[in-house]
Amino acid sequence: MAVPTVSSKSQSPTVGLFSLPVIVAALGYFVDIYDLLLFGIVRVPSLKDLGLSPDQISTVGATILNWQMGGLLLGGILWGVLGDKRGRLSVLFGSIITYSIANIACGFIKNITFMDPITYYALMRFIAGIGLAGELGAGITLVSEVLPKEKRAIGTSLVAGIGLFGAVVAYFTVKLFDWQMAFFVGGGLGFGLLLLRVGVVESGMFKDVSDQKHVSRGDFLSFFTNWDRLKRYLKCIGIGLPTWFVIGILATFSNEFGKALGISEEIQPGLAIMWCYVGLAVGDLASGFISQALASRKKAVTLLMIVSLLFGLIYLYMGIKSAAVLYGLCLAMGFGIGYWAMFVTIGAEQFGTNLRATAATTVPNMVRGMVILMTSLYGDLKPSLGVINAGAVVGIIAFALGFYSILTIPETHGKDLNYLEE
Repeated sequence: MAVPTVSSKSQSPTVGLFSLPVIVAALGYFVDIYDLLLFGIVRVPSLKDLGLSPDQISTVGATILNWQMGGLLLGGILWGVLGDKRGRLSVLFGSIITYSIANIACGFIKNITFMDPITYYALMRFIAGIGLAGELGAGITLVSEVLPKEKRAIGTSLVAGIGLFGAVVAYFTVKLFDWQMAFFVGGGLGFGLLLLRVGVVESGMFKDVSDQKHVSRGDFLSFFTNWDRLKRYLKCIGIGLPTWFVIGILATFSNEFGKALGISEEIQPGLAIMWCYVGLAVGDLASGFISQALASRKKAVTLLMIVSLLFGLIYLYMGIKSAAVLYGLCLAMGFGIGYWAMFVTIGAEQFGTNLRATAATTVPNMVRGMVILMTSLYGDLKPSLGVINAGAVVGIIAFALGFYSILTIPETHGKDLNYLEE
């Protein structure tokens, strides 16, 4: 049940699209994406440098990725609850310190002698995952609450659109230096962001709720104690599944798909991920304007999801024979899944102020955590179905759940967010 908050004395003053909270949230997400995708980009060269064979690079790389995604799953719950109990800003500070330290630690993998380097690598990616889980949800929640509802879609799209170019910078950092230096740069960027965060103020809506001592805040289990709330929560997760199918399967394992398709050139997963995120950034910037033009979150997401599905089918079954075409399709699929910011915004808008950060932080990280199931299913199906059909089966499940969720979830365009979940 939703009820309005009773106080408005602490409401944030109206702010513009290029105000400090929006700029800092965008830069924070930029660093977040840089660090989140860095392992996918350096997976092959770093594991090759550690002496692994091609077969080991595939299996061990998937295992380390799963550890990172497991950290995101756990961290999503941790930071989400803290975001509603302690405030949006506390999460932004705590999460970035955690993943910055972990990324710097990853730069020392070749020097590790006190334990198995691969185990150390997985552990550091797990810790990095925990830290990375807090950035986007807290940033989107803060921006959603400080911007007027007429600007919310565009504001959150700007945050994600700018932030997603962190993947491009990560790729070129690895190319210009090496994978170890790329980890050091990521950690350094994170600590630099802490200085910018000093001038950002807390959300007025959160301040109002925090003054109401009788209101329960950040109760993660409350998503499972009310059927209507649980349905909304699960559908929020379902909407995001196609995004990480494209990133976590089609782009991350693009070298395997390239071989299966008979492409003679060696496919670089890092380059495929970079092009995917270029498309994603453009799609995210466009999604806010599409949503405003259609006056609907649901129509905008459905349209982009259809685009992603069509290009995914071309990627898998149109018999492409060129690396350039494969990278181009990654760009196109990336544009299609460019509803990522809209998806997180929908998650924030579906719930009251006392659960908003918990929802907006846990939902995207639940989706990221689903990559563990996707990569496991993909790996299990490959021996019997082959690379192409194994990927297709995982995609069918992800898109089916995605379309069902977006078509049946309540519309939130123009919704007033100053209310509580009871």
